[in-house]
Amino acid sequence: MGQYQPAQLKRYNPDAIARYYRHRPWLAWGRLIKIVWSFAGFILSLKWDEWQDQVEQNKGKRAIQLRELLTRLGPTFIKVGQALSTRPDLIRKDFLEELVKLQDQLPPFDNAIAFQIIEAELDRPIPESFSELSPNPVAAASLGQVYRGRLVSGEEVAVKVQRPNLRPTLTRDLYLMRWAAGWIAPWLPLNLGHDLTLIVDEFGTKLFEEIDYINEGRNAEKFATNFRNDPQVKVPGIYWRYTNTHVLTLEWINGFKLTDTKRIREAGLDPETIIQIGVTSGLQQLLEHGFFHADPHPGNLFAMPDGRMAYIDFGMMDQLEETTKETLVDALVHLVNKDYTDLAEDFVKLGFLTPDTNICPIVPALEAVLGNAIGKNVGDFNFKTITDEFSELMYEYPFRVPAKFALIIRSLVTQEGIALSLNPDFKIIEVGYPYIARRLLTGESPELRRRLLNVLFKDGKFQWQRLENLIAIARTDSNFDVLPTAQMGLQFLLSDEGKFLRRQFVLALTEDDHLHTEEVQRLWNLVKEDLKPNRLLNVAIGIFTDLSKEGVTAILPKATFLTPFAGTDSAGKN
Repeated sequence: MGQYQPAQLKRYNPDAIARYYRHRPWLAWGRLIKIVWSFAGFILSLKWDEWQDQVEQNKGKRAIQLRELLTRLGPTFIKVGQALSTRPDLIRKDFLEELVKLQDQLPPFDNAIAFQIIEAELDRPIPESFSELSPNPVAAASLGQVYRGRLVSGEEVAVKVQRPNLRPTLTRDLYLMRWAAGWIAPWLPLNLGHDLTLIVDEFGTKLFEEIDYINEGRNAEKFATNFRNDPQVKVPGIYWRYTNTHVLTLEWINGFKLTDTKRIREAGLDPETIIQIGVTSGLQQLLEHGFFHADPHPGNLFAMPDGRMAYIDFGMMDQLEETTKETLVDALVHLVNKDYTDLAEDFVKLGFLTPDTNICPIVPALEAVLGNAIGKNVGDFNFKTITDEFSELMYEYPFRVPAKFALIIRSLVTQEGIALSLNPDFKIIEVGYPYIARRLLTGESPELRRRLLNVLFKDGKFQWQRLENLIAIARTDSNFDVLPTAQMGLQFLLSDEGKFLRRQFVLALTEDDHLHTEEVQRLWNLVKEDLKPNRLLNVAIGIFTDLSKEGVTAILPKATFLTPFAGTDSAGKN
């Protein structure tokens, strides 16, 4: 490691980076002075405007100053600016309009250098690979720039070329960020700063993965496989013969940036539909596939003329373990059910609380903070509302943000920010609820069925209102059809796995050994609008045939629950 050079490091290694700069402090401290001096000058300019009462007159100038400052500081700080550019609820409009330019309007590097990199990486002259190649880049981003071209075989492509000398710049900034995180963490309230260095390490790992274009190509193919049956999501194909570590050639995507509302509407597309596709596909990534896009800023997402949404740039991705996905769904179910003790235990499993934490005082705090947010009307809050409410707990209790969840939160917040730029009144929960309800009602796996039971039963009693709410919410999703869901539910009800549910369901209908006809009517009202007469008979025959075989008679040996049909009164007497 003594001969280590930043440009030679293939994977992020904080120890190796620290050893390198520890013996060359002049390189790191020089960079630190430049960063501090740059931001000090910007902050002083803002204060000067306040003192001179010129804030309004100079706000455009200051926005440009901030964008140029982040651009001068390089890729790491451009990434910060990109994240801020998706948060219209956090950044003033004048700053926002300038920061958006950091997504794909950065200064390009020299074309001659870019063409040299292409030829060196592909080991052949450009004319042998491309019959056409734009003389200038069509977009320049933080880590590379893109040329529009055509292969000699005729396919239209995007050719992505990485900026030169990227690794030394990243390693130096990450070293300083990690050093600063170690100094800042103890000064933050309680555990708010706990594991800040791990968050920097997670960010560094992802940055190093992002500058490996072979890794990005594999990510794109894995992402495409996950969405192969989704007609609303487009993933560009990778041309491996023309791809290497610093050059990536992929299918050209014709579309509009998600923030370009005017062009989206002119193309006859509905921004609300695009929002729904984006949020739903984001939830699928987290809760179904576990493989999610951690950098979904507007420069990486496009609305296509045919109504699909295209993802590009698969450098920053992450994978969730199956247990993490399951616990996330559990936490969501417990939040909706207001089971705050179970929710606190979920936070322990997810790493937000240490295993030795006493959750007893945390449970009422969760109820006070999250209960207030979840108790509001669905249209009254969004993801930011939850995060703002939850942030209050971070100051009073030993919560921490696990490194992996820093990327998840960033992904969710960024997607919501994009949606807010399309529709300032957007509420992520209005789109997320129908998807989650449909997933619970149509889930084929034992895990999802178990979670549905957790929603529908509380303290051993069937919660009709929750079932009604789930179906009502799911019906707002155009992909939801209650009949296949009902048939799937019946199959589960009549299986060995559904014995417990059969018992609880029949007990709910026949409490005190009497058939509660109002509950039967309630169940019928849930499905009657979706059941046509020619489909109803088969469903009814299946229900009563199978229940008579092993359901009702096995659970309630007494047949008195049938007496209401023989003219019994409410007491069960003739």
